[in-house]
Amino acid sequence: MSILKWFKSNKPTYPQASHRNAAQESAVEKEQDAAINGNMEDALRYINRVLGENDDFLVRRFHVFGQYKAVMLYFSNMINQNTVNTDILKPLMHLPVHLEHKSIEMDQLKDVLINDTMYHSEGKLESNLSKLVNGLVRGETVVIVNGLDEALLIGTRNIDKRSIDQPATEMVIRGPREGFIELLGTNIALIRYRLQSPDFRMHTMEIGKRTRSKVAICFVEGITNPELVQEVKKRLSKIDTSSVLDSGVLEQYIEDNHLSPFPQVQYTERPDKVVSNLLEGRVAILVDGSPLALVVPTVFSQLYQTVEDYNERFLLMSSIRMARLVALVFSLIFPSLYVAVISFNPELIPTEFAVAVAGGRAGVPFPAIVEVLIIEISMEVLREATIRLPQQVGGALSIVGVLVIGQAAVSAGFSSPITVVIIALTTIGSFATPAYNAALALRLLRFPLIVMGGLFGLYGIMIGLILIANHLLSLKSFGVPYLSPLVPGNFNGMKDLLFRSPLWWFKKRPAMLQTIDDTRTAPGVIDELKRTSENVLDPVNDKKKER
Repeated sequence: MSILKWFKSNKPTYPQASHRNAAQESAVEKEQDAAINGNMEDALRYINRVLGENDDFLVRRFHVFGQYKAVMLYFSNMINQNTVNTDILKPLMHLPVHLEHKSIEMDQLKDVLINDTMYHSEGKLESNLSKLVNGLVRGETVVIVNGLDEALLIGTRNIDKRSIDQPATEMVIRGPREGFIELLGTNIALIRYRLQSPDFRMHTMEIGKRTRSKVAICFVEGITNPELVQEVKKRLSKIDTSSVLDSGVLEQYIEDNHLSPFPQVQYTERPDKVVSNLLEGRVAILVDGSPLALVVPTVFSQLYQTVEDYNERFLLMSSIRMARLVALVFSLIFPSLYVAVISFNPELIPTEFAVAVAGGRAGVPFPAIVEVLIIEISMEVLREATIRLPQQVGGALSIVGVLVIGQAAVSAGFSSPITVVIIALTTIGSFATPAYNAALALRLLRFPLIVMGGLFGLYGIMIGLILIANHLLSLKSFGVPYLSPLVPGNFNGMKDLLFRSPLWWFKKRPAMLQTIDDTRTAPGVIDELKRTSENVLDPVNDKKKER
């Protein structure tokens, strides 16, 4: 007790630091509305004080038309130097040809600079000094002319980017090969390329006190419910944080249930997937600097669907989707089912198979639940190590690690061969789930189910599954029930639930989204195609025509 009192009495305090932070915050708040007063040197001192010492921050003094003092400010690593020299600096230093014999007065200078001089389309006048500083850190160029109460803010941002390539997290056999990159402008262009409609809307906002990350909210006017768009904007506007470096940060703020292992916001790297969701009535959220777009609202059925489900014929993709669902269920309950049957209900195993299982487990010193947990944890560690290692080494480690560790565990008597087979099949089944975050949730829930099965047998598994189902029924994503369209039931939505029905059956958009225009496919389109089509190359038709 005396040691605890000593720690409490000697707890360090930092009064000077707290006073200094409060003073800094109040100073920044006071200067947020600071404006240019016409004195170029005052504005320059303010900007230098806010930005501090930076070797890549360049200040270029010159004279506009050879008579008015001016200064150009920019970060050299974020701009296109050729654009600055050719389209901004050169025309500002030389008087336009049609104005050579005219005198430019100070009250005319602002209009001449914008309308007659500057060879750049992204230029505007701005008087607020804090907005000028924000423009500089985004890669824009600022030109301040002595005597003017507004400065030129010119968009010259030019940042190196990686090329557009196939997404690494969403492989597809039949479908587009393009994926998002880190630059927001390029990602919006990829969406507009696929959705060439005047109804496409994109609204932006800045989130993050330090990073001021640009966030884009995309939707289709006339389809998306306006209340959904307003709710998305409302949740994003309430985020008060220092930095937003990736879309995953926004996902954690805007989801409905923060304690659920199941993802309530879908993310994707594919522009075609975003466009298809927008046309259904959803909202997409993109963050500058992140190659992953968020799509809301999200339901559970989206997590096992892929883009190529709709690019191939429905009979083939329905069977593949069913295989995917079987693998999903398989990866969740198979280890716990094995533990429950071995520990409590061995009479359910056929006699020949029971003899083989008993022979394999003859020298294992652990009960089934401990054995399965050890192998499962080992597989999770091995999988995480494979992901974190370089790509050239990771593939070899995954194959060699599984073979060597599995065989060594069986040879040493720590595990039975049937357990290794069960865990291997479970791991392969988890790989069949297209959404990585959904597969991660199932991997997490697998462990409590194993414990429940090992303690209470099949009854424990059923209790665990009932709790999971009850949790799924209680989840919502922006007001949409997570198990829609199964619960609440909707017949039109069930056409794309377990099986993928023919495309011409999807006459309506999902009812759960409450879209303005709910018509997706004109009724009777396939009948009209059959009625008007002619088999012009059929030899039977040629003989009929000759007769």
